[in-house]
Amino acid sequence: MERVRTGTAQGIAHGVAYDCDVLVIGGGIVGLSTAYAITRAAPGTRVTVLEKEPGPARHQTGRNSGVIHSGVYYRPGSLKARYAVRGAAEMVKFCAEYGIAHAVTGKLIVATDRSELPRLHALVQRGRENGIPVRELGAAQIPEYEPEVRGLAAIHVGTTGICDYVSVARQLARASGAEIRYGAEVRHIDRRPGLGAAVRTRSGEVIRARVLVNCGGLHCDGIARMTGDDPGMRIVPFRGEYYELARPELVRGLVYPVPDPAFPFLGVHLTRGIDGSVHVGPNAVPALAREGYGWGVVRPRELGATLTWPGSWRTARRHWRYGAGELRRSLSKAAFTTAVRRLLPAVTEADLVAAPAGVRAQAVLADGTLVDDFLIREGAHAVHVLNAPSPAATAALPIGREVGRRALAMLGRP
Repeated sequence: MERVRTGTAQGIAHGVAYDCDVLVIGGGIVGLSTAYAITRAAPGTRVTVLEKEPGPARHQTGRNSGVIHSGVYYRPGSLKARYAVRGAAEMVKFCAEYGIAHAVTGKLIVATDRSELPRLHALVQRGRENGIPVRELGAAQIPEYEPEVRGLAAIHVGTTGICDYVSVARQLARASGAEIRYGAEVRHIDRRPGLGAAVRTRSGEVIRARVLVNCGGLHCDGIARMTGDDPGMRIVPFRGEYYELARPELVRGLVYPVPDPAFPFLGVHLTRGIDGSVHVGPNAVPALAREGYGWGVVRPRELGATLTWPGSWRTARRHWRYGAGELRRSLSKAAFTTAVRRLLPAVTEADLVAAPAGVRAQAVLADGTLVDDFLIREGAHAVHVLNAPSPAATAALPIGREVGRRALAMLGRP
């Protein structure tokens, strides 16, 4: 890989030779979208992306269900609502422009119990406030969309879709023109007033930048602390476990339960992917490592960081009943099947084949609050993306523009 030359007039300030103008840490879809946005908005800006894995999108971006979310769930006026609605349309356009597999499928959100009906009606109102077309369905109308699905009522959200987010991330990397360095794990950050940041990687290489952008996902809080900034939160990792449906013909598209508004999780749902397979899940259980994709993956230091954060215990005390149910579905395939059968009565335990899990980087405040919106904070010469789980892939293009705007402002390029 060719190293960016230093020592140009643009790259020297206060006697410091900069390797790049903006250094992005993290090669997931948000980090790559940020690089793409910066070079689009300010051509000639030198951007470098550091990714510790050997390729892009190896964690949250590459381990989700591939859904282009409509924005129907999110509080009107929130970043999630604004960026998801805008991002869904932009993601479809981006995929079409670059020939990336995608489809606008629509989805059903189904109430299976009378207690869920008020929440379903609230989603109708929320969708309309967010400018999303929503059709209300009675029980007899559900089979028009999904013949095997049963419920008391449902809503159909027409703007939901699916795509291949790994291909999107790769295309963002190519189209950005940024220098992407894979296998470059950040080990130390030295930030000095007026001099930007110097980052040392595992290999010992040092990269100097005028502005640092932290899109570290599962490790974003640790990266923020490396810069000397207090993020005011901790990432508490939640593993989402999936099954693949052995009889994909049971599901035509996307089917979701009515979510509990107290949690940023959408519940076990059925998603027909762009490859035609149907994934079932995820649940949400505590992971024993930031990249703990199974119960056997335990990293004591990372687990200790979770257990010593007061917000973790306050969350557990507040939501232990919900957590107990999620754990039961993790440890018992029969319990998981029972949850799925509420939506899809024809499914059997034998229909569920274990599939790769994902881990959600969930920001938790010290008081136990699960951060519900995207969280972007600034420090000296630094922009930190501190909470960007789902629907961040959907909203990646608007998020990237916002983070890029802040980084360019720090460069004096509004």
